Amino acid sequence: MGRSVYVASAEGFSGKSTVALGLLEQLSRRVGKVGVFRPVVRSGSDSPDGRDYVLDLLTSHEAVTLSYEECAGVTYDDVHKDPTAALDRIVERYHEVADVCDVVVIVGTDYTDVGSPTEFSYNARLAANLGAPVLLVLNGYGRTPDELRTMAAVAVAELRAQHGTLLAVVANRVDAADVLADAEAITVDSALAYALPEQPLLSAPSLADLMRACGGSLVSGDENLLGRETTGLVVAAMTLPNVLDRLFEGAVVVTPGDRPEIVLGVITAHLSTGFPQMSGIVLNGGLSLHEQVSRLLDGLGTTMPIVETDLGTHATTTALNSVRGRLTKDSPRKVQTAIQLFAEHVDGETLLDRFEVARTDAVTPLMFEHQLVDRAGADRKHIVLPEGDEERVLRAADILLRRGIVDLTLLGDPIRVNAAAAGLGVDISGARLVSPQNAELVDRFAREYYERRKHKGVELGDARTLVTDVSYFGTLMVELGLADGMVSGAVHTTAHTIRPALEIVKTTPGVSVVSSVFFMCLENQVLVYGDCAVNPDPTAEQLADIAVSSARTAAAFGVEPRVAMLSYSTGTSGAGTDVEKVSAATALVKQKAPDLLVEGPIQYDAAIDVAVARTKLPGSEVAGRATVFVFPDLNTGNNTYKAVQRSAGAVAIGPVLQGLRKPVNDLSRGATVRDIVNTVAITAIQAQGEGHDA
Repeated sequence: MGRSVYVASAEGFSGKSTVALGLLEQLSRRVGKVGVFRPVVRSGSDSPDGRDYVLDLLTSHEAVTLSYEECAGVTYDDVHKDPTAALDRIVERYHEVADVCDVVVIVGTDYTDVGSPTEFSYNARLAANLGAPVLLVLNGYGRTPDELRTMAAVAVAELRAQHGTLLAVVANRVDAADVLADAEAITVDSALAYALPEQPLLSAPSLADLMRACGGSLVSGDENLLGRETTGLVVAAMTLPNVLDRLFEGAVVVTPGDRPEIVLGVITAHLSTGFPQMSGIVLNGGLSLHEQVSRLLDGLGTTMPIVETDLGTHATTTALNSVRGRLTKDSPRKVQTAIQLFAEHVDGETLLDRFEVARTDAVTPLMFEHQLVDRAGADRKHIVLPEGDEERVLRAADILLRRGIVDLTLLGDPIRVNAAAAGLGVDISGARLVSPQNAELVDRFAREYYERRKHKGVELGDARTLVTDVSYFGTLMVELGLADGMVSGAVHTTAHTIRPALEIVKTTPGVSVVSSVFFMCLENQVLVYGDCAVNPDPTAEQLADIAVSSARTAAAFGVEPRVAMLSYSTGTSGAGTDVEKVSAATALVKQKAPDLLVEGPIQYDAAIDVAVARTKLPGSEVAGRATVFVFPDLNTGNNTYKAVQRSAGAVAIGPVLQGLRKPVNDLSRGATVRDIVNTVAITAIQAQGEGHDA
């Protein structure tokens, strides 16, 4: 049976979802199978789509493999109809989840149905019946430390009366200035205590929430941006200059539909670098935009949502001001903010240790990705992304900045980059935007490149033109210390990314070739494949360098290197020039790195399968236990990694370049946002000196 923790609150609007999500994220770093259970779910009229939004949020987390239906207990109607039968069913459903998970996060009720002081007693009784310690969440909004101390004491007394066990107390939504005092005030006996400051974004409604509240409909803009959070209203009943003075980040502008100058002025400001980005416009009074204005908006291609409602100005603003936002799976910015807030203010390791969540020996893909992100964020480096106006890059930049993983420079025309970000509804305000046409930097970079390459016949004028190419510009930023690393390739070829690095950064002393590896994240372990992206047909000497570099990369990222030099032959069972090349490379590896465990030539099955290894290479320290697989050529390596990725469902992270003096990494042109985030994290770790060949 899995261990569990019961997240409960003593009243509504405590931000329990934030705490549950943060706890789930921490658990996903330590164990392979994390479960979620909601004893009593919202249903029917309690939720617009018939699903409990808290359970929907938590089951959407990558660490949770069970379905929404599997993680649900009973409904409020079930509890009212027959409380005893409902409790029996809850216990039964919980054990079905716990039996297949290493640990379970149980999330208590929301004070939406019972709505009385007895509801916390009900949660305490449930926790006791499920054998789960309670993580108590208090609503600290507008409360003093003394008031929180009293609340904690009353709740803990009730918990004990129901034979429950207290694990920790978290005061959420407290004043940022009182975090330490509040945490001290809610300390009860030996239980852990933490305080999370109020984060307005987490309770901010989305534009879709506002549209429903005023009975509106979307008349222009991107429907996907209705999910963007809003931070307040600007009622635009004044002239345009006065409206522009009152705009702020995330605002919704409310104006009658017959004020086209306000609409056009706000949209222009939204796209401008000199004004904040707004979330949308609400046209009130049942007045539609004039046809000519609509045609103009269509021609501009603006994505900002414009909503139309029949309500008057007072009724509209009253309806919109009454809406309180929720933390849902459809709010990626809120999700990332909640995870980061919990991580910054709660000692996750101590909390998990307290209820004895043992760390598994297995490494799942998600756990490995968490390790990358955590290591990168522990010593933030500055990464340059040359493809600054590309959609996936911008979405990744939002995540990287919001979670504090790295500092970023985005290359591109700042106006275009800002406009692209505004169109996507992402926040890149924390990034530095640099144009590759910047006269001062172009002049500096051109002279630097000319001095390094004039022996190759490069003229200064040619250098000045060349360095405005984003790959050369970004590479020179890294070489001259203006950035710690570069990641490119979302829209450029591998050659376009690597060529400047070979000319400018060059290889690490003692390494003859730049190569690559993929981290192949299988169900419960991480393997390293090299080289699957750069060298078509390496010589024996190059293959040896690839093996040594791959082993170093593996070790730097927590994979114990046991190197298999792959061939179609194992040991002396076969012959031919290809086998001889691998044999020679293996001998060179043993000379270059005598302490490295290496075996070759060896077939893949003998390298990975213990039973096959006993037959083909008994007594080998690598056979059957290999973690680093070095392929004899690009054809074999590229096809193998893709076959394993598709057929075994492995997560392939890479390619990660190795052998350069400074970190430059290439993306697949099919890279997802997640791929970009992972590659940037890897590049940052290389820049820290822990994963780089230098």
